Amino acid sequence: MFEYHGWINVQESPGIEDADHDGDRLRAVAEGLRERIREIDSPYLLDLRWMNGELFVHLGGCPNHRDEEIVAFFGDVGARAPGSYGLLHVRDDEDPGHENEFRVLRMARGQVAEYPDALLSPCVPMLEDPFGG
Repeated sequence: MFEYHGWINVQESPGIEDADHDGDRLRAVAEGLRERIREIDSPYLLDLRWMNGELFVHLGGCPNHRDEEIVAFFGDVGARAPGSYGLLHVRDDEDPGHENEFRVLRMARGQVAEYPDALLSPCVPMLEDPFGG
């Protein structure tokens, strides 16, 4: 099982003041992300939308096995829009050494790093009873 839940605030630049005040570059990023989303479309949540003038991605799903496209897409957003930030929580029971934990992919300034998630891990017994218990 590969469970994932995340969000990204898509920002073209980490700068407070951006020379592109009309948002043309961010709209171009949004169109590129829409195309990428169409390529990896699945029955799971992968949503790009504008809210209060800001661009966001929300994603979530629970396929039987790890979906590398989702992990790659998370990083791709940061590469396209280097001011972006967000979190992707993943649980992969087939990941050696991490079968019983959530991991967090953190995007800051478009760069992705992975960390353990102490709030939901270890999954057994934090979230679930031990097998046979």
